[in-house]
Amino acid sequence: MRTGIMGGTFDPIHYAHLFVAEEARQRFELEQVVFVPCGVPPHKKGYMVSSAEHRFAMTLLATANNPFFRVSRIEIEREGVSYTVDTLEQWRRLYPHHELFLIMGADSLAYLSSWKEPERIGHLAHIIAASRPGFDLSSLHLPEAMCRRVYVMEMPLLDISATDIRNRVRRGASIRYLTPDSVVHYILKHQLYRNEPLEEPNEF
Repeated sequence: MRTGIMGGTFDPIHYAHLFVAEEARQRFELEQVVFVPCGVPPHKKGYMVSSAEHRFAMTLLATANNPFFRVSRIEIEREGVSYTVDTLEQWRRLYPHHELFLIMGADSLAYLSSWKEPERIGHLAHIIAASRPGFDLSSLHLPEAMCRRVYVMEMPLLDISATDIRNRVRRGASIRYLTPDSVVHYILKHQLYRNEPLEEPNEF
């Protein structure tokens, strides 16, 4: 089975995540795309991450109406820091017949060398890097063996970020049309992000 894996904090998930996942599914003929909310983010952030259960619930709500989308608790239920290579290893053990495609933005690909065992990631999965038109893969200076596993998916990326959504909630601004209505209602119901300081825009 051709399976896309899309990991992230998803705090909150928004339309850019969903658009990239659906585009990858269609272009690469993926039979499913699995969203994997991280349990413990490996890179320090400048804000307090919402609980894993809140982020999992929002991801479920956002993907509920797409029959090709799934949400996995694999990182939430695994102890320790959530490393992508560990998730791919675990997925391969559970589903050895799956051909894996790791979906990410080209900005994340630029930092792949700083991830845990990046060469192993390239061995376990093809990498789909969503980018704006004109992106040059060679500018990242990745190992040649890894570049052969990377597929650049040019597309008009939506200029939406989770950081901006959280900041808008803190300012009392509308977040409608940035994320599905079900997620908007969840954020308001549980009063997420409201009492936290504003952040610098640095996250997809």
